[in-house]
Amino acid sequence: MKSRRQLLILDIIEQKPIQTQEELADALMERGMKVTQATISRDIKELRLVKVNDSRSGPRYVVAHAAEQDLSERQIRIFVDSVLSIQYNQSMVILKTISGSANAAAETIDAFKWGEILGCVAGDNTILVAIRSDVDPQTVAERFKNFLR
Repeated sequence: MKSRRQLLILDIIEQKPIQTQEELADALMERGMKVTQATISRDIKELRLVKVNDSRSGPRYVVAHAAEQDLSERQIRIFVDSVLSIQYNQSMVILKTISGSANAAAETIDAFKWGEILGCVAGDNTILVAIRSDVDPQTVAERFKNFLR
């Protein structure tokens, strides 16, 4: 039952923006699964869900990928120390880095394994991050910015 519920939770947050635990409980109820707030809270922790700010729908739950937490301290430091700016347009996020460090920073982006990212291309001081067409580029840019804080 727990694994079925957690699979449903992952399916729900992938299909529509869920902003609160109550919304998640309601969505589960619509699928025939009654749960308590405490159960939802435990599932959120176990599934490693985090809230991100989506410019279209506001805050919503997403999965924090294990790869993000498992990055080496050195990899994270290189990424944080080398990224100078983050911009976006309708289809990609552009990161400017200090000269010569874009490849190392791009390797860290690849290690994030974020589902929103299709891939990235690095030059000497610029990384072009292609994102899925159904993802708001501002959301990915904000996620990068939050990672740098």
